[in-house]
Amino acid sequence: MTGKNLHSDQIYIDGLLQNNSDVIQTIYKRFVPKIKNHIRNNSGNDDDAQDIVQEVLIVIYNQARTNGLQLTCPFDAYFFLLCKRRWLNELKKRSHKEVTIPEHLVSIDEPVQGMVSRTEIFDEKQSLFDEMFQKLGEKCRELLQLSFVTKTMEEVAEKLNVSYGYVRKKKSLCTGQLTEMIRQSDRYKSFKN
Repeated sequence: MTGKNLHSDQIYIDGLLQNNSDVIQTIYKRFVPKIKNHIRNNSGNDDDAQDIVQEVLIVIYNQARTNGLQLTCPFDAYFFLLCKRRWLNELKKRSHKEVTIPEHLVSIDEPVQGMVSRTEIFDEKQSLFDEMFQKLGEKCRELLQLSFVTKTMEEVAEKLNVSYGYVRKKKSLCTGQLTEMIRQSDRYKSFKN
């Protein structure tokens, strides 16, 4: 996305990325009361609202950190719709029933819908990756975690006290195993459709 489409509310995304306490406090003062009211008016309480807000802020942070999220719509609309959808999904889980969203609640600007959809897809993919990562063997998880945070494979080999050649081969095998586990998942197949 180009910078010319960037919304001035990008300051909230940047503030989350920088763990700027002033920006985070502003988010809680300006936007969270609306979310709390919505959740309280729809079978929830303040604790539910707090959980939803924190989950959504983490998703936004992760997407910004991983994909360089660039806001092209007002933060308020984007944040509120993400929270509202997350709450509807929570209600659906609790009741084991289909939750429908009234049409007047869905009629939101296209840029907001697009950004929310991309964020939800990112969150689903991240969740699938995390789930499959936990199913890997302990050695594979340890190796891959080190390779995520260590700059070179030589450093990974040194930390694990094994040869560089072994680390490269084992990382390739573990990555292949993880990739295959993800591809075989029903959730992954639903992303493809």
